[in-house]
Amino acid sequence: MSEQQKGRISEETFDDFLASEGILEACETHAIKELLAEQLSDAMKEQGLTKSVMAERMRTSRRQLDRLLDPKNPSVTLDTLSRAASAVGRTIRIELV
Repeated sequence: MSEQQKGRISEETFDDFLASEGILEACETHAIKELLAEQLSDAMKEQGLTKSVMAERMRTSRRQLDRLLDPKNPSVTLDTLSRAASAVGRTIRIELV
C-alpha cells in the first residue's frame, strides 16, 4: 500500500461494506431480534416476572418464550411478538422506511 493510499479515508460506510458482502439484511435482522429480546427481558425484570409467569401471560410454553428471548434464534412471528409485548403492557410498532 502506498503512502497516498494509507492516508486516504474511505467514503464507504459500514452498511455499504455489509451490503457488498451480501450480509446487510441478515445483520439488520439479527440486530433487531437482539434489541427486541433485550427490551422484553428488561420489561420482565422491571415487573418482576419470571419466565413461567411471562409464558403463562402469553398463553405459550416456557420453551417458546426461551426461543423468543434468544437473540440468536431468528424465527419469531409477529403474533408472538405482539403477545409478548401485551404481556408486559407494551405494544409493537413496525414501520416501513
